[in-house]
Amino acid sequence: METSFYLVTIFIVLWILKRLFTPTTPIPETSGKVYKIANAAEFDALLSSAKHVVVDFYADWCPPCRVIAPHFSGLADKHSSDGQLAFAKVNVDHVDNIASRYGVSAMPTFLFFENGAPKGVAVQGMTARPSVPLTGDGLVERVRGADRAALKAVVEVLAGKGGRE
Repeated sequence: METSFYLVTIFIVLWILKRLFTPTTPIPETSGKVYKIANAAEFDALLSSAKHVVVDFYADWCPPCRVIAPHFSGLADKHSSDGQLAFAKVNVDHVDNIASRYGVSAMPTFLFFENGAPKGVAVQGMTARPSVPLTGDGLVERVRGADRAALKAVVEVLAGKGGRE
């Protein structure tokens, strides 16, 4: 009986500590070139306004999302191009219908769109790994997690500065 009490007490204390130290404040956006999507209509309008769109599906409570956010903003600052390449962030807790539309279940997840539809990207030398699933024809379908190298490689291909297969 005593052991159960201690285990329950430890569990409660750890849960409280986790809640106290897990940041839930909004992740600040440092780039003026990243669209923060508020609803599905805004998202659809962005998809129709640029040939390529890179979308970061994130959550404020997600530590890897906080880690990759400045890198994503830097890529947007360096590579965005009106009508050609746009960058967007979708908070899955606020605009969950978009995340479910594209089967996003882990954060962060980066999806790549061409002419309004999700499309894999040919990245020379990219091999499949847990964070980078490839389609049957070897295209990068999405990037899961804070995989900076994979995200940068895909963005550089979309910006016309990376190698293509």
